[in-house]
Formats: sequence, C-alpha cells, structure tokens
Amino acid sequence: MSLLDDGGPIFAQIAAELANQIADGTVGEGERVASSNELAAFYRVNPVTAARSLTVLSDEGLVEKRRGVGMFVAKGARDRLVHARRRRFAERYVRPLAVEAAGVGIGRDELLGLVREELASVEVTTGGAA
Repeated sequence: MSLLDDGGPIFAQIAAELANQIADGTVGEGERVASSNELAAFYRVNPVTAARSLTVLSDEGLVEKRRGVGMFVAKGARDRLVHARRRRFAERYVRPLAVEAAGVGIGRDELLGLVREELASVEVTTGGAA
C-alpha cells in the first residue's frame, strides 16, 4: 500500500504499485495478478476503482485477461517496463545533466569522471554496487 498517499488518482496509484511489482519481479511473467475484488479488499477501495487499475495495465499491455481465470502478467511485460523506465530516467536526469555540464564548460571526460566519483561515493555509503 505504499503508493496510496501521493495525491494522485487512487486507480493510478494501484496500477503503479502493480507495475512496480512486475518491474521488480515480485510478480513474474505468466503469473496471476490479484483480481479487482482482491485489490479492492487489500487497498480498501471500491471494486470499480480497483478494476480501473487493471484496465490501465491491460491497456498498456502489461497484463492480459484469461476468460474465467483472471488477469496474468503478459509476456515481456517486465522487459517493456524496465526499458521504458530507463528511457524516462535518461530523459529526466541524464539529458539535463549533460546539457547543464555543456553549459558550464564541463567536457565529456570530466563529466564521466564526476559521475564515477559520485557513484563510488554512493557505493561506499549504501554498500550497493553500481
């Protein structure tokens, strides 16, 4: 229920939460996703709201309905989500970084060096790998 507090439409928040579960592998390709009634009970929302979230995912090709059985994660859904998120990341963060760097005279090699330094700093503080 982590996303049901950002102020956006509830159905969109539920759809985003389900998309996150597909993207991170919590719900795998071919696996059944919760029904609208199950989502409604879990999130304590109207079943129509929950159904709308599934419609969003279906319209995006992330889930598919199997008549009489339920909704399932579509083939290739995770790959499509990850690809789209990487593209969005590049548009939101990398391109503006590159434009700003060029604007203040930071060349390619210097920018890459700065990014490497920051990545090393993040690895040390979080214990993660880049």
